[in-house]
Amino acid sequence: MVPLLLVLLLIVVLAGAGFALKILWWVAIAILVLWLLGFVARPKTGGGRWYRW
Repeated sequence: MVPLLLVLLLIVVLAGAGFALKILWWVAIAILVLWLLGFVARPKTGGGRWYRW
């Protein structure tokens, strides 16, 4: 019974990690798109960056 529960727990953990990693990939892609749009939409006057760091 214990090995069956351990395998079930492992499956649940791996499924949760896969779901979380997929969401993190989408978040990373969204941030990359916003970062690239920042270079396109930066102000023409001043020549500065659109972010402050």
